[in-house]
Amino acid sequence: MKLPVSCYQEVDFARFALAWLVPSTPRLTDAIFRSMESMPSEARVLTIGHSNHSWERFSQLLRGAGVTAVADVRTSPWSRHTPHFNRDSLAERLMLEGVAYVFLGAELGGRPAAARLFDHGVADYEAMAVEPKFREGLNRVAKGVRSHVVALMCSEQEPLDCHRCLLVSRRLQERGLLIAHIRSDGTVEPHEATVRRLLASEGLEHEDIFESEEARIARAYAQRARKVAYAEAMADTEDPSVAV
Repeated sequence: MKLPVSCYQEVDFARFALAWLVPSTPRLTDAIFRSMESMPSEARVLTIGHSNHSWERFSQLLRGAGVTAVADVRTSPWSRHTPHFNRDSLAERLMLEGVAYVFLGAELGGRPAAARLFDHGVADYEAMAVEPKFREGLNRVAKGVRSHVVALMCSEQEPLDCHRCLLVSRRLQERGLLIAHIRSDGTVEPHEATVRRLLASEGLEHEDIFESEEARIARAYAQRARKVAYAEAMADTEDPSVAV
């Protein structure tokens, strides 16, 4: 019997054990044991963009990377073109796969509400990173990875086009967490490799005797963010189904 959507409430990482109360099916049981077997001994965070993937492909990507919990970091967790990624549907489908779900768009979303968090009309990732609510979101992820392989999920396929990489992953890495990105072909790219691509994309890959590597990386983050971060001008032209 299919449970009503209201029963599929998002669960916090620490409450994932409640999944065992769901009537068991071979598919669910297998998914849970696969997640347990693939859980690394070292806490880490993965990221993924749902893009226009079918549910089957998205699920395959999660399983291939050993993900046991999804943290949704979209400000607006809806998709007109891929409705299986709407918040309620996503939570339900993940639960049936034995994967925990939590919505962190309020804490870690890429579209701020306060005017002070914009710089010349573009979301200011530096300002957002020091907001108490943002730090609270980072704390929740850091707590979650003690018992789960967590995938931060947004909509963009390319990590370098998304705040999950340029904002959230950067700050989690500063806390000493191991970060990697699930690519659309199933490969898992370490964040260090993503940063090398970031430097190249911004023309900053070459060493400079007058600028430290740390400074070059910070400049590359800032340059890229100005190009891809949410801009207030988008409010008049954007598709409301696109999440940031």
